[in-house]
Amino acid sequence: MKLRTHVNLIVASLSAAFVILAAWLQFDGTRRAVGEEIAGANVVATQLLSRILISYDQHDDEALLIFLQHLGRVRAHEITVRNAEQKVIYESPPSPYKAGREAPAWYASIILPTTPVHIFPLANGSEVRIEANASRAILDGWDDFKHLMLVGGIAFAVLNAAVFWLVGRAVAPWPVIVDGLSRIEQGDLRHRLPELKGYEANMIGSTFNRMAVSLEEKLLSDRKAVEAEQRLQQRRELDQLIEQRLDEERRVIARELHDEFAQSVTAIRSFAVVIANQHPAESQTAEVARLISSEAAQLYDAMHGLIPRLAPLTLDTFGLAETLDGFIKQWQSRHPAIRFSLHFALPTELGTSATIAVYRVVQEAVINAVRHARPTQVEVSVVHSDSHVRVRVTDNGIGLPEDWSRPGHFGLRGLQERMAMLGGTLTLKNHEPHGVDLTAEIPLGEHA
Repeated sequence: MKLRTHVNLIVASLSAAFVILAAWLQFDGTRRAVGEEIAGANVVATQLLSRILISYDQHDDEALLIFLQHLGRVRAHEITVRNAEQKVIYESPPSPYKAGREAPAWYASIILPTTPVHIFPLANGSEVRIEANASRAILDGWDDFKHLMLVGGIAFAVLNAAVFWLVGRAVAPWPVIVDGLSRIEQGDLRHRLPELKGYEANMIGSTFNRMAVSLEEKLLSDRKAVEAEQRLQQRRELDQLIEQRLDEERRVIARELHDEFAQSVTAIRSFAVVIANQHPAESQTAEVARLISSEAAQLYDAMHGLIPRLAPLTLDTFGLAETLDGFIKQWQSRHPAIRFSLHFALPTELGTSATIAVYRVVQEAVINAVRHARPTQVEVSVVHSDSHVRVRVTDNGIGLPEDWSRPGHFGLRGLQERMAMLGGTLTLKNHEPHGVDLTAEIPLGEHA
């Protein structure tokens, strides 16, 4: 049901109830007034006439009839005189007030109270009957009732018409608001409501427009966020592809250095040793040959130190556990003052991406700790569960500097980006009493 119809039904019901209440009060007031009037007049008439009739109680009715004719009508009473043969010899004259009109019988039956008929017998056998007749008072009540109904009906019609018109004006902006909401629901967030009449409607319109602006801005922001997320995802996929290609190239370069360049350097060193042995030790040729052999040896050592940084070839041959063990032993031999420890619990098959990621995390963390933290102890732990691999590297060094997170730490940034590409996390923080705790969570699954 529409609000306009609902309000009009309420107003109509209240108006009808008011009219009905007024009609009932009018009925009740008229009934009480008629009853009181008849009761009072009945007492006066009967007491007065009873005394007068005693005076005129003779064998001849002529004097009584002359008296009654001069008396005329006594208020709301009918006086009838019957002779000994019960023939009506006198009746009160009709009331000239509103002559010829009567109230409806149903109305009179409601209003007229029950009144007794007083009969006074005379000595000559005649009798005088006194009976209340409130037809004029009832007619007055009926006229008042009709006037009330007419005025009430007109007021009822005017009031409901006015309410219908006023409510119509009050709810006139609502279809505009509903249409605006429908357009917003359909996705037209640029739609705005015009200025609406009425304080409440104008407030709703202003709120609606602010809501539409907020929704439009939020939608644009969400679209930008989605586009940014898509670009970020594409960048991560591209970075992952680039990283895979780089890993492949690193392995190829490391393999070439190990298989080709290392053999060439070894051959150069061997040739230099042969030349040095074929000439006297004090000769210039022998000295140059020994110099070439020494430089070749340094180049060989530098190359073998570079190969693990490019790609540990032992990953393809021995696997992650042996490679990590060899890596830790290598750094232990280089830095005997630092105590290195390694604990690992790895699955049989870890996957290429996860394997390289674990190795890079351990490699970067150990190198950073040795180079910058001046520790006496470095602990490495690599364990796995059904869903991820957890790498943790801790040291007891001097801890992280205050500006450690500033731009320029490309090693840590590279690890963070690698973890992001794999869907993992990298956490770096100081721990008590001193030292650094680096933890990487690498999920297993599609990236394994």
